[in-house]
Amino acid sequence: MINTISEYLKEKRCIVKENESLKEYNTFKIGGTAELLVMPEDCETLVELIKLIKANGIDYYILGNGSNVLIRDKHFDGVFIVLSCMNRIEVRGEYIYADCGASLNRLAGTAKENSLSGLEFAYGIPGTLGGAVYMNAGAYGGQMSDVVYSSEYLDLDTLEVKTIGEAAHGFSYRKSIFDEHNFLILSSVLKLPYGEKSAIEALMLENMTARKTKQPLEYPSAGSVFKRGENYFAAKLIEDCDLKGASAGGAEVSVKHSGFIINKGGASFDNVVNLIEHVKSVVFKQTGITLECEVKII
Repeated sequence: MINTISEYLKEKRCIVKENESLKEYNTFKIGGTAELLVMPEDCETLVELIKLIKANGIDYYILGNGSNVLIRDKHFDGVFIVLSCMNRIEVRGEYIYADCGASLNRLAGTAKENSLSGLEFAYGIPGTLGGAVYMNAGAYGGQMSDVVYSSEYLDLDTLEVKTIGEAAHGFSYRKSIFDEHNFLILSSVLKLPYGEKSAIEALMLENMTARKTKQPLEYPSAGSVFKRGENYFAAKLIEDCDLKGASAGGAEVSVKHSGFIINKGGASFDNVVNLIEHVKSVVFKQTGITLECEVKII
């Protein structure tokens, strides 16, 4: 059946790769191989692909830019669907219509070029629109819930395509309705106010400079590993527990930003998982606080 799906997708002019390494499809640069890796270019092809996969009982996993995940370094028997080729962006007045695989950098840049404000916080976040809406991504005083107007999604249980408005997204800190249900975001509409292009660009550059100064962008990572608590910052707790520089194999708690675990070279899935558990254990023993992992483990 995998061969049948492969031939079907080639007819649709999708990128299809067999026994493909997953290391280049996530920002941690860790992962095994996928029996079949597929990169659809539009929502219609994606929906038909998932219907075909589910009808034949084939295992699958869906990945955006792979910026908030840690993938096990073993072989995956099934289909890995990577959404980064689904990157349509269209501007209509104060609204930006975009597919789930559109990068946040491109979205922020498009908003700036059209003098639309509100996405400056997203500039430099290495993710896609779908992933950002899914987890209500945010930084520097902004978050996706500030700008999302509506979203179209596929219910993976009923295989129905539906649309929801602003309030129905159920946004909270790093969460949305998509985090609670078996839904796949296909596209979203963002509503942004007009602003001064020069001021928008200046804030984007300011945010990027802050990222480069404070975050270990020179190493592969999945970004911030632990969620912020109601009354604490995870990075501050980790630093206070003298865990900066703690390591397991090629994985290390960044000395530049203790909220990051970085791949200093050759880090394995087990290295990172062991280091996450070590950090959680030490922090709990010293503070009584249980850190919650933000990174999705596959």
